[in-house]
Amino acid sequence: MTAQQSTVYRAEPRTTVQITFPDGLVLEGPIGTSLEIFVETYERDYGSPEAPLVVAALVDGRLRELTRPVTRDASVQPVRTDSGDGSRIYRRSLAFLMTVAAAELYPEARILVDYSLPSGAYFCRVQGRAPFTAEEVRALKERMQQIVDAAEPIQRYQLPLDEAKALFEERGDEDKVYLLEFRAKDYVTIYRLRGEADYFYGYMVPNTRYLRLFDLQPEDDGFVLIYPRRETATIIRQPTKSPQLTAVFRRREAWVSLLGVEYVGSLNQAIRDGRTRELVLVMEALHEGHIAQIAAQIAARHKDEGVRLVLIAGPSSSGKTTFSKRLAIQLIAHGLKPYTLEMDRYFVERHMTPRDENGEYDFEALQALDLPLFNEQILALTSSQPVHIPHFDFVSGTRSFEKEAVQLSPEHVLIVEGIHGLNPHLVSSLPTQQVFRIYVSALTVLNLDRHNRIPTTDVRLVRRIVRDATFRGYSALDTLSRWESVRRGEKRNIFPYQENADVMFNSALVYELAVLRRKAEPLLLQVEPDNPHYNEARRLLSILGWVTPMEDRYVPDNSLLREFIGGSILRDYLPGLL
Repeated sequence: MTAQQSTVYRAEPRTTVQITFPDGLVLEGPIGTSLEIFVETYERDYGSPEAPLVVAALVDGRLRELTRPVTRDASVQPVRTDSGDGSRIYRRSLAFLMTVAAAELYPEARILVDYSLPSGAYFCRVQGRAPFTAEEVRALKERMQQIVDAAEPIQRYQLPLDEAKALFEERGDEDKVYLLEFRAKDYVTIYRLRGEADYFYGYMVPNTRYLRLFDLQPEDDGFVLIYPRRETATIIRQPTKSPQLTAVFRRREAWVSLLGVEYVGSLNQAIRDGRTRELVLVMEALHEGHIAQIAAQIAARHKDEGVRLVLIAGPSSSGKTTFSKRLAIQLIAHGLKPYTLEMDRYFVERHMTPRDENGEYDFEALQALDLPLFNEQILALTSSQPVHIPHFDFVSGTRSFEKEAVQLSPEHVLIVEGIHGLNPHLVSSLPTQQVFRIYVSALTVLNLDRHNRIPTTDVRLVRRIVRDATFRGYSALDTLSRWESVRRGEKRNIFPYQENADVMFNSALVYELAVLRRKAEPLLLQVEPDNPHYNEARRLLSILGWVTPMEDRYVPDNSLLREFIGGSILRDYLPGLL
């Protein structure tokens, strides 16, 4: 008996990979080709020259840098600067370019990327020496442009934690050293440009030629780094003056200096050193003091100018509800009688509600309110006439009126909270001097360090994720899926009018991320990797991961933070007729 031989056929190993773009186009190239080359080829041959810049890509749904080599077939979606991720990558890379150029020209200067302006700019300050002169700012801009023209590579590598600490300690970057003291991982991702190494959380563009859109201008005691906004990603616009916002930032500087907590690293140290209770109590006292000052302003204008209406507006998760109740208490302490009125009572009936560009009901449009009725009743209430307040049924979309009339006395101040509170077209029935407008938002937060900002929008989103889970039974995914729509409404109906406010209240608390981390992390970890919002969940988790968690038992029961985490003594408090 003889054995039969069989022939085994082996396929030749593949040497190429295929990339499929959203329009179905497939490009093929050698294994190990960078995403950048695939994307550049696609943009050159099939893209639109008017389209915003591509700065990253989603590879099978996961956000990746363009320098990443492609080792297998994949679906790729270009990430442009008109997206949230793309805009952040551009701004982050531009800030790195600016700090590197400054280090080359002015090695004695330490640049602080302090806060963002609504018009699309970072306000930056110089530490360690006098502020830059106008001529020095021009020279810095020229050096940045030279580096852009040179298309210098931005290189990414991992450094052992001890080596990273030593690097920053030798350079005198105590803010980064303090931050790394609490890092759980044993390595740090470092970026290098022209020999200058720095830590930035989040991805970068491959090289400096991507960063052609920017401007640099002197501003007060610092300068502004102007970048393209997400909504106008192919152009840059000159920043507009925001005196009210500037006043908020000046107040914030005084507060963090008083608390001795300037960055997340110093917050972590304060928690580790047992300063938690003191930190919370002083921060809450600063909040209460500012609310008392605002109440005193209203009381003075009530006496001198006849203020009868207080309008409160602000974006989602700003703490407007708790603020309005704490303000009402302070007004009582000043001898006034607050009466709160919900703007939502004045919705037009459902069949009259305007629709958006997608044909959906647009409840955030000003036209969704019955402005004639609102103004008629505001005038009557402030004139001490009896008024039957409307009640709106959100299920049926119909309106009825309360049976009992409301009649206010001359000592009453009417408090109305709603997204349109700062819109000049909301109130036409009262003289301007009888209206006091307040803008409430988490306007400043602790930055990670001198170069890494934590966007205030992210703090509001984390607040909302926690609140939605606590009070509404929503998952983090539910909240994330609604957030873009919420943001569109804010940009259209709130932000354009914020400088109309008589005063701004910064609802941010320096310690809040430490409390929110314990509650938000388990919710964000439930977002599955195959979900489109997974990248956003991971991004928020990476921010929270830098903050040492803190127990919520230290948070007072009247704190603005209680509006989101629960346990507020003001939750059922309804200021009314006294």
